[in-house]
Amino acid sequence: MAGTESFPVLLRDQIRRGFTAAQQCLAIAVYFDANRLPQLSKHCYNRSELHRAHALRMIQHLLDRELDVRVGGLDEVRPDFDAPVAAMRFLQAGEQVFTEQITELAAAARADDDYLGERFVQWFLKEQVDNLARVNTLVTVLDRGVGDLFDVEEFIAREVPAPARADRNAPKMAGTATNY
Repeated sequence: MAGTESFPVLLRDQIRRGFTAAQQCLAIAVYFDANRLPQLSKHCYNRSELHRAHALRMIQHLLDRELDVRVGGLDEVRPDFDAPVAAMRFLQAGEQVFTEQITELAAAARADDDYLGERFVQWFLKEQVDNLARVNTLVTVLDRGVGDLFDVEEFIAREVPAPARADRNAPKMAGTATNY
């Protein structure tokens, strides 16, 4: 049973992508830190933690359903960019792809008549709408603020909310003490 349905196979692939996205956000955060852009950096450090948490939620879902779980290598991570807006556009493109992948997961769960999987993925779909909207806003602000990154940093500090604390509706994460 484990690994024969398309939803679990896609979910295992998404775990690798989630950890890769976490590392990519971390690399971009370090890039922003090195360029003395603390608000952009903080945003990307937070994004890194959220992607990692999402991958751990996916692991826990597979564990709870007694399906095969393997954590392996990551895809390539890009550490260097020509400009802050290029880094954020790269992050934007990644979030767009990630959104398509989560949508594909939802479709696979539905096609497999995997109602538990479909219900599980619904939370991620909502998250991706929020994530994509936030990164789209940041790219727009960076495009407008070319040459004046101080204004961009001020905008982020003033207008971009910090990540919400624990979402009580979020699927549980692997490795937390309150799994049972």
